[in-house]
Amino acid sequence: MSNTTRRACIMGHPVAHSRSPMIHGYWLKQLGIDGAYDFKDLTPEEFPAFIAGLGSNGYVGGNVTVPHKEAAFRGVSQRDAASEAVGAVNVLWVENGKLMGGNSDVHGFINNLDVTAPGWQVPDACAVVLGAGGSARSAVYAFIQRGVRVKLVNRTIERAQELAKHFGAPVGAPVGAPVGAPVGASVSASVSAHGPDELPALLSGADVLVNCTSTGMAGKPPLVIDLVPLKNSAVVYDIVYVPLETELLAQARRRGHRCVDGLGMLLHQAGYGFQKWFGAKTDITAALRQLVEADIVAASSKSSGR
Repeated sequence: MSNTTRRACIMGHPVAHSRSPMIHGYWLKQLGIDGAYDFKDLTPEEFPAFIAGLGSNGYVGGNVTVPHKEAAFRGVSQRDAASEAVGAVNVLWVENGKLMGGNSDVHGFINNLDVTAPGWQVPDACAVVLGAGGSARSAVYAFIQRGVRVKLVNRTIERAQELAKHFGAPVGAPVGAPVGAPVGASVSASVSAHGPDELPALLSGADVLVNCTSTGMAGKPPLVIDLVPLKNSAVVYDIVYVPLETELLAQARRRGHRCVDGLGMLLHQAGYGFQKWFGAKTDITAALRQLVEADIVAASSKSSGR
C-alpha cells in the first residue's frame, strides 16, 4: 500500500459485524482504485478526538454507525440538509481542511425504491411508514422531498406525533440533494401520526408500505400484519435485510405485491460515501449483491449452529 493510498473506514462500537469493508473493497478492486477501507472500533470516549483528527489519522473519510451518529452530528464543521433534517450523521469526509457530515440513509432509502420498484410514485402518492426511530426519520424526509403524503404508524403514538411535528413544515430541497427533487425546489407534503389500531384503514389508501422498525429482524419476533386491505398496486418495502426475505416481504410476494428489501438500501447508501472518498460512481451489480447475500447466509447459518 503506497503513501498515496486513499483510506476510509467504518467507525462504530462494536463494528466487526459491518459489511461495509466487503462492499467498498469490492468496488475498489473492480474500479482499480488505490484505496483501502478499514474497521475502526472506537468507544464513545475515543470517537470525538478521532474524527477531529480524521485527516491526521490517515483517513479521507468514513462511515459512522452505532453508537456514534449523534456524536458525529455534533462533531462536524458543516452538515448537509439531510443530516440536519434527520438529526444524525453517518458519512464523514474532509473537504478543504474541514470535516463534513452527511446522511446517506436518505439517499440509500429512496434510490433503492426508485430502482427496485420503478413508477412507484403515482400522482398524490401516499406512504404508510411503520416506526418512529432514526430509519423512519430518513424515510419520511425522503418522501416529503418528493411531495409524498406520509402516514406514520407507531406503537407509542406520542413518538410518531413528535416526528410528524418535526417534519410538519414544508422542506426546501438542498443543493446537491441525493433524493431526486429539483435543486432549490420547495415541496410540501403532509405527515400525520397514527396508532396501530388505525393501520387497516390506512393500508387501503397506501401506495407504499414501509417497515422502518427492527421487528422481523433475525432474533426478533416477525412483523405480523394483515395485508388484505392493501391494494394490489402497492409496493411493500422492508428495511430489514437479515433475513434477506422477512415474513412481511414473503407475505407480500405471495399476494403479488412488488417488494423492496433492505439489502438494496444498504448497497445504495454505500455508494454515496464511496464517491465522496474515492471520487468514483459505483454500480450495484448482481455480483456484488450475490457476494453480500452469501455472507449473510453464511453468518446466519453459523449463528444457528448449522
